[in-house]
Amino acid sequence: MKKHIPNSITCCNLISGCIATVYAFGGDMKMALLFIVVGAVFDFFDGMTARLLHVSSPIGKELDSLADDVTFGVAPATMVFTLLHWVKYPQALSGVSHLIPYFAFVMAAFAALRLAKFNLDERQTTSFIGLPTPANALFWGALIAGSYPAIISQTYALPVLLAMVCLSSWVMVSEIPMFALKFKQWGWRGNEVKYIFVLSCIPLLILFGITGIAIIIAWYVILSAFTGASARPRQKQKEEASTDSSHKEDAPN
Repeated sequence: MKKHIPNSITCCNLISGCIATVYAFGGDMKMALLFIVVGAVFDFFDGMTARLLHVSSPIGKELDSLADDVTFGVAPATMVFTLLHWVKYPQALSGVSHLIPYFAFVMAAFAALRLAKFNLDERQTTSFIGLPTPANALFWGALIAGSYPAIISQTYALPVLLAMVCLSSWVMVSEIPMFALKFKQWGWRGNEVKYIFVLSCIPLLILFGITGIAIIIAWYVILSAFTGASARPRQKQKEEASTDSSHKEDAPN
């Protein structure tokens, strides 16, 4: 019986994503965001439960990816789809204004690609490469639920939203290293970036409310990209030093 518990939790994640999608089609963005968050909670506990019960299985891994693409791919893409029906269109695009919103579902396709890559990428055990799909879903869900009246009132909202769909789709499958909030020890040394990120989240939530979640995700991407770029030269130096040492050891006496 216990082997079915993690998969049942995963299915709850998938159902939450389906409900979020229905609310998104109906234009209730706050409820759509709520069920994306509920799905994220189920997504957190299904893997934990599988490890605690020692019942991890290949089918559970595949089911988890399918559920995640619904909750963190299709649901936020549907929110963008609905939002693109509300924004202002220039007169030149009035003839295709009913087609452009479907571009939002490109993001769902890239979320599926991101999940497939994650399942095969052995580098992502302690950190991430590319933006995780739950983070991308929370970004879009919080941005739209918290700010859609302000967004649709802007004349430039259409090109900005389309560009952001392209950017977030690329970031999910990019090679940008993203830190994970996993602490091997609680000291400051070695966890500086994580503590800075966590402490900066509090004022952002207080100041911006729901929209603050989207700002936090954007800050997470920027901070990850910055720390990854600054760490790359040090990593290269270590690799070169290791290569030089290996050559010296292999040299004949």
